[in-house]
Amino acid sequence: MGRIGKINRKTSETEIQVTWDLDQAAKPSIDTGIPFLDHMLDALGKHSGTSLSIKAKGDLHIDPHHTSEDIGICLGLALEEAIGDKKGITRFGYASIPMDEALINCSIDLSGRFYLVFNVPTLKGKLGDWDAELAKDFFYAFSMNAKCNLHLNMPYGENRHHIIEGLFKSTARALKVAIAKDDKIKDVASTKGVL
Repeated sequence: MGRIGKINRKTSETEIQVTWDLDQAAKPSIDTGIPFLDHMLDALGKHSGTSLSIKAKGDLHIDPHHTSEDIGICLGLALEEAIGDKKGITRFGYASIPMDEALINCSIDLSGRFYLVFNVPTLKGKLGDWDAELAKDFFYAFSMNAKCNLHLNMPYGENRHHIIEGLFKSTARALKVAIAKDDKIKDVASTKGVL
């Protein structure tokens, strides 16, 4: 049986469906109503080597905040569901991604404990209709609901598009390593015996 997370979440602000299959690689199917966020989530699905489907409707007539944050929540919940008991997974992942002048480093630990380190200067301005500052809100919601440690660091960078794309791609590549099965790990990768 595959490692699949399926989340359907409806609130007064958003309605979101996520299906995340960690064992299949397929072209992402992303429709959030926010073109720039679609582009970032497409990169997340593609570079994690998974099959990711997201359909979201939100109160975009107000702004993209609720939709962005709630997608982060649903993605985190889907990942947590898909990895299940975490037996046999690598657990830790790291990636360093250059995006032209920007360098973004991501370290992730699928530990069952939430912590976000976001060493990225406050991003201002818009990318299409999406506020750049929502990147931090998205990753906070994702890591909290995935119950993972997520450290995102930007040693240098200038262009906000490149920085944010680097955040999504480095997270994807680090996640690809962390979710990978390792035949040498018979139980969980923890001295405690549980994650």
